Amino acid sequence: MPNPIDFRPVILAGGSGTRFWPRSRRARAKQVLALDGERTMIQQTVERLNPLGGLTKTLVITNELLAEAIGTQLSEVPTQQIIQEPAARNTAPACGLAAFLVERENPDAVLGVFPSDHVIGDEPRFLKTLEKAIALAAAGENIVVLGIAPTRPETGYGYIETGAALAGSEAVQVRRFTEKPDQQNAEKFVAAGNFYWNSGMFLWSARTLTHAIREHLPKTAPLLEKIAAAYGTPQFAETFRALYPQCENISIDYAVLEPRSAKGEDASHLYCFPAEFGWNDLGSWAALYEHKRDARSSADAEGNIFEASHLQTIDAQNNYVYSPKKFVALVGVKDLVVVDTGDALLVVDRAHSQDVGKLVKELGKNGHNELV
Repeated sequence: MPNPIDFRPVILAGGSGTRFWPRSRRARAKQVLALDGERTMIQQTVERLNPLGGLTKTLVITNELLAEAIGTQLSEVPTQQIIQEPAARNTAPACGLAAFLVERENPDAVLGVFPSDHVIGDEPRFLKTLEKAIALAAAGENIVVLGIAPTRPETGYGYIETGAALAGSEAVQVRRFTEKPDQQNAEKFVAAGNFYWNSGMFLWSARTLTHAIREHLPKTAPLLEKIAAAYGTPQFAETFRALYPQCENISIDYAVLEPRSAKGEDASHLYCFPAEFGWNDLGSWAALYEHKRDARSSADAEGNIFEASHLQTIDAQNNYVYSPKKFVALVGVKDLVVVDTGDALLVVDRAHSQDVGKLVKELGKNGHNELV
């Protein structure tokens, strides 16, 4: 019998989640909040992957502000596997560091990179898709991305253009990646039928990714190798803090996936697994409202979603309210997001909820650091 594949989940949990302000703050970001149920987003992510990866093989890469909260929430994940970045350097150095760490143990191990704050509606179907993607990633120098069949011309997501089907597989070859198109192009992509949303979930062997980092980020690769070599020694923290800020600040999409796709379908070894398992990245308050509305979660007859001690409405429709300690009354308003956290109150039109991140930047510029 063939040896089972050594699968290592890598959870990226360093984001600040500014679009969920005021609930999300630098030290209490989206991934450590319970936005969808009683368990936090990162708890749900780790539990979802546990049947295939196991807690002792899970790596979590976060920042120093969130590490304590994540360590508490993921108490069964070994402490040394919750890695605190000393500086934010986007996803390429984070993914690369995980690959160099795992390569030292098993170059053939398959790394699955997952955001820490997404929702998966059909977990059994997700795991079946993931098993197939893991097998493909283990079969050679293959890079596999999970693509989501688009349901609308969304301009807030990256897109994957696909080509020929891979013989004997559900996977298709990747032609190119396109980041956040305008409305006209998004409509063209959806109409074409061979474009998928980029879920941000990638799979590759440790060897494949370290080779790619060496090829495409030749200045960053030696730094990551030195950090990985110090892992588990008394010098690790000092080495990490000294070298990691010198790494290039770039996403894995721009650093590896886009230049790899430029080699052409036959040479890139880039594959997309089309998937439908109820994926939602919950990228804004509007997305959370829509997710809860579709799940029929705490909605009234007028489409108001509320997580509040009590809500009274008169002629109010399709609003989202979070106010766990205060009575809220809505009169004659619609399509609003109202979020009260005690020290801050947000009122925004649902259509403008993506702009909350801009508001957080303005708060920082104006010296309101206690609210950020």
